[in-house]
Amino acid sequence: MEESETMKLELRGITKRFGTLVANDHIDLTVEPGEIHALLGENGAGKSTLMNVLYGLYQADEGEILLDDVVQHFAGPGDAMNAGIGMVHQHFMLIPVFTVAENVMLGHEETTFGGRLDLQSARRHVRETSERFGFDLDPDALVEDLPVGVQQRVEIIKALSRQAKVLVFDEPTAVLTPQETDELMQIMRQLRDAGTAIVFITHKLREVREVADRITVIRLGRVVGEASPTASNADLANLMVGRAVELTVHKDPARPGDRALVVENLSVIDPHGQIVVNEVSFEVRRGEILAIAGVQGNGQTELTEALLGLQPRVTGTVSLDGVALTGMSVRRILNAGVGFVPEDRQEDGLVSEFTIAENLMLDRSDSPPFVKGGNLQLGYLAEFARDKVKEFDVRAQGITTAVGRLSGGNQQKVVLARELSRELRLFVAAQPTRGIDVGSIEFVHKRIVETRDSGVPVVVVSTELDEVVALADRIAVMYRGGIVGIVPGDTPREVLGLMMAGERPEGVAAA
Repeated sequence: MEESETMKLELRGITKRFGTLVANDHIDLTVEPGEIHALLGENGAGKSTLMNVLYGLYQADEGEILLDDVVQHFAGPGDAMNAGIGMVHQHFMLIPVFTVAENVMLGHEETTFGGRLDLQSARRHVRETSERFGFDLDPDALVEDLPVGVQQRVEIIKALSRQAKVLVFDEPTAVLTPQETDELMQIMRQLRDAGTAIVFITHKLREVREVADRITVIRLGRVVGEASPTASNADLANLMVGRAVELTVHKDPARPGDRALVVENLSVIDPHGQIVVNEVSFEVRRGEILAIAGVQGNGQTELTEALLGLQPRVTGTVSLDGVALTGMSVRRILNAGVGFVPEDRQEDGLVSEFTIAENLMLDRSDSPPFVKGGNLQLGYLAEFARDKVKEFDVRAQGITTAVGRLSGGNQQKVVLARELSRELRLFVAAQPTRGIDVGSIEFVHKRIVETRDSGVPVVVVSTELDEVVALADRIAVMYRGGIVGIVPGDTPREVLGLMMAGERPEGVAAA
């Protein structure tokens, strides 16, 4: 194929099957040079599978990939990269202990006449690309010392160093602060203006409307429509889900009552001896939602686990209604009236081989009314399960369906149904809408607000800033294991973004 500065990408009839599952069903997609083409769809819609076919990680069962109207045959990512396709993955493919220049040259190393690695060439390339796009990258900086947003720029330079003319960004904002997201959008525009064809994979409506030139929506592995960035969020959500969706969280102002959950000087030490939660203190009152925000990996997971007794090395205190939870077993904490939605429902919230009914009684399988005299009360369980499936709108063939066969949204509804059907004194929801469709998000948010309005204190842990802003009465922002500050729920996004990067804006008190 003749070398050119720009390149057109075309996918024709791409079909990819995994057994009986059709992940991509005759998908057509064209991306012109100098265009940002957004591929919008729910988690599980088939977006990443399609891009893995494009990148040579999967082989299509049917269909063709064309670059500048020439059919391509990629046996692996190396072939795709050599043809001019680059991918910026959601989880960075970088070696933390290598420098920026070393990471950029990794996999296509150049050598001097003496057989040594030509690091000078790599450094020069990093400097030239940095100056061109305003990246401000030091070629000799260790990747592990760089902020996440800067690490992503290293990934972009890696792709550009391989002469990529088509760049795929796979959910690129998942680990970024709002400011870093804005910077990435500007970089994408610069790349587009330089003639690069860009595929932007996302499920975030606000971002796709902000940066895309064209939008293709896929649902259940099929293209269901194209849209302009001027389309409304409601129109895009309708295409993604297949029905009208209410995107706004409706809630009345909170009416906080007495202090319920009190956390004082809580620290968590991981198995390697590192302090991952550092002297955290906060309180939650009855009838309010405290949202804990932050980029993933800043101690939120460990903090949540400490509240539930899942972390073995903890100092400080956690008390609920004046009773110390610190040192209690997980079973006793749950029995004390704590409802818990874990961030990984499949690993920690459900037993995929069990039925819906069995999962609904998981944390109460040793006591009445489900068990009497050592015998499981099957009649009561069946009636209870049918009620909850109806109340929580779980879409399934019946209560004996294995929960592993449900969609992510319906699995999350089963977890919610189980936890919210108990008498609660505290509700903790970690990443409550991760990996679920827009329609299920609407339902989950509604139930969380209803729980607050019933007088229960609620802690929501989320890396989705839109979710935090929509639900929170107060927001605690975590950074590197500590709480930067606790602010009202209507705090501007740019202020929250600074806090997520570790800064405490003027007027924000320390936690």
